[in-house]
Amino acid sequence: MLDLATVQSDIEHWIETFVEVPHPALGGWAPCPYARKARLDRDFTVRVGVNPYFDLVNVARDGIGGKSVLILAYNPDEFSYEQFASDVTAANEEALLPKGFIALEDHPGDPEIVNGVSMNQGTYALALVQDLSDLNEKAQLVAKKGFYDTWPADYLEVLFKHRKDPRAT
Repeated sequence: MLDLATVQSDIEHWIETFVEVPHPALGGWAPCPYARKARLDRDFTVRVGVNPYFDLVNVARDGIGGKSVLILAYNPDEFSYEQFASDVTAANEEALLPKGFIALEDHPGDPEIVNGVSMNQGTYALALVQDLSDLNEKAQLVAKKGFYDTWPADYLEVLFKHRKDPRAT
């Protein structure tokens, strides 16, 4: 079983040293322009998960606890990328989306490379759960400022599955 304190520390370090840091290959933007504020405001929660599908179904029922992001972490050796992605997709379609939430997955077994930059956390399989309307609104705001202009279209097509594509408006 993963140690919660270690997982929290590792994820916060990744957010601070990568997710909130502007990168030239991303048009000078940070991978997530909202990460720094969320970290500084402690507007996210990290939990160690047990079973991705059932954990996410429970999140759909219980909500994300008043935070902008709930991060569920798993040992990637216990869930192959294929199984993890299948569980997250099923939970999204069956439970989260109907309740206005979405889980975005990150698994070391599925390298996410954008313009040569690895977007993966790399240690854990993660399900990052957010309020769908809030995520769509924030994506729309940064899209108007050019955030997605340098991102590959095929990557964005996958990213916006189940979401409103902010480039379309």
